[in-house]
Parts: sequence; structure tokens; C-alpha cells
Amino acid sequence: MRTSQFWQLIADEFGDAYGRVLVEDLVLGECGDVTGRVALDRGDDPRVVWLALCRATEVPKSRWHGIERKHRRRG
Repeated sequence: MRTSQFWQLIADEFGDAYGRVLVEDLVLGECGDVTGRVALDRGDDPRVVWLALCRATEVPKSRWHGIERKHRRRG
């Protein structure tokens, strides 16, 4: 997962502002008792951080892969 995809998932699930607060402040045991920001900054896979956030905040498994987006074709 690219970092940009991580941030899109965060924004879709939690909203941009609250999502950033979670990444900055929520300590994730699965990532070694550090925040998501620290984990990302030290090079952890964004997918690992995303899934740790999902479990820590009890996001239903059905949303772990994000929302389905409909692609519009421009004619």
C-alpha cells in the first residue's frame, strides 16, 4: 500500500481531521506501542498501520479494504 492510499483510507473512514488525530495520537500496541505517525515515520508498511488502526478502533472487517468507488467515464 502506498502512503497516499493509507491517507485516503483514513479520510474515508474517519474524516480528514479526526483521522489525522488518530494517526498522531492513538498508541497502537500492534506497532510496538507507538502512534501510527511514529510507525509510518520509521518505515512500517502503511497497510500494517492501517490494519492496526482498524482493529484498535473496531472498524468492521467489511470496511478494512476501504469504500468501493464508482469510476465515472468522461465522454
